[in-house]
Amino acid sequence: MKTMTCKQLGGACEMEFRAETFQEMAEQSKQHGMEMFQKSDGPHLEAMAKMQELMQSPEDMNKWMAEKQQEFDQLPSN
Repeated sequence: MKTMTCKQLGGACEMEFRAETFQEMAEQSKQHGMEMFQKSDGPHLEAMAKMQELMQSPEDMNKWMAEKQQEFDQLPSN
């Protein structure tokens, strides 16, 4: 089990996500993002806008995902 924060995953807060795989972590982050979107949380909306910009370039998005996967892989298990 590894832990990453919303901020570490491109978000806006210190909410912690715990998962065995990066894919599980990304899914938890996505669900959290949807909740924050529904609440119209300003900082999260700003973070989402940055991610939307990043997603315009598949190459940049793939690079970002690979970097986050590597960061996850290097985390100690807890």
